[in-house]
Amino acid sequence: MLERLSRGLTFIAGSVVGGLALAFVIVALRPDLIRGEAGSRPPPASTAAPAASAHATRRPLRVSYASAVERAAPAVVNIYTARLVTERIDPSPLGELFGNVLPQYRQRIERSLGSGVIVDKGGHIVTNYHVIANAGAIRVQLADGRIATPQVVGVDPDTDLAVLKINLPNLPVITFGRSDTLRVGDVVLAIGDPLGLSQTVTHGIVSATARGHLGITTFEDFIQTDAPINFGNSGGALVDSSGKLIGINTAIVAKSLGVEGIGFAIPVDMVRGVLHDIIKYGRVIRGWIGIVPEDMSDAQAQQLGLAHGGVIIANLYVGSPGQQAGLKPGDLLLSINGVPVTSAEDARARIASSKPGSTLTLHDQRGSSQFDVKVRVAETPLTAG
Repeated sequence: MLERLSRGLTFIAGSVVGGLALAFVIVALRPDLIRGEAGSRPPPASTAAPAASAHATRRPLRVSYASAVERAAPAVVNIYTARLVTERIDPSPLGELFGNVLPQYRQRIERSLGSGVIVDKGGHIVTNYHVIANAGAIRVQLADGRIATPQVVGVDPDTDLAVLKINLPNLPVITFGRSDTLRVGDVVLAIGDPLGLSQTVTHGIVSATARGHLGITTFEDFIQTDAPINFGNSGGALVDSSGKLIGINTAIVAKSLGVEGIGFAIPVDMVRGVLHDIIKYGRVIRGWIGIVPEDMSDAQAQQLGLAHGGVIIANLYVGSPGQQAGLKPGDLLLSINGVPVTSAEDARARIASSKPGSTLTLHDQRGSSQFDVKVRVAETPLTAG
């Protein structure tokens, strides 16, 4: 029994020694078998490359409006104006002492900066009326450095717009967008010449649309934005994220009031109509019936014996279509062509947009009675507001 056990142990030991010896020989002949994990092989190049490539091309997300600026900025110009200003010189104390001193005056050149936008290949430029008002000399400088002296084609103080024209070849032209589809929160860029720093771009969003009752112009339908509109930006472009023109930058809330981020632009849909009329007629053609509408509160209406407030005809021009049709001061204007009137500004805008020669039906209230009046629309006289 012991003898058989001894022979078995001897056999096992011999097998182990033989196996180790064989393993030693194999490793000596194939050392690559002990590199890496057992049974693993490097993946084929065709399967490893895509993963490495995908990792290499992964980049952080970056939002940029460089393409929009590249499209719009070349069409934005700088406008330099100069006007002769006459000032009275305060008399000296000695002159006041002797009395009967003739007043003295001096003249100086006042210079200002603004912006404008080239809107067609014919060289028409839209800017603000207040940028060029009373200017004795106007100069336009393009983004490419060219300088021209423009012709004033026409102005429209009621919207604070003006149209100039330059004669230069190969002009960059801005692309018109739409302002009637703007929504609060849409991204906008303001491009202009603030403080003489040409081609400056600021960024923000639309804060509100259809802003009125600001006392800036007669017809107000402003886009409000928090994109900084600094002095010198007036007349420049407000563009959307694709670089299309959606407004002409016009005004800012006085920073002296401690208010930041409130600027206003004339919507491009209004600019289109003014531009068309000025190029075609040299002026803007607007409807007029000679009434002076004003907003009236409920409290004011009750003092006049009326049930509620609204839009009252405060006055009429003598001989105007409205007076000839029988309207009188104190009439409450309820609707125009069946559409309720919401404010005096609404009434002015709707009458102005009517074509001269057409007829408007006004629904009025005088005292406790209501009635309709048909009024033939005339063109706004140059002397009428």
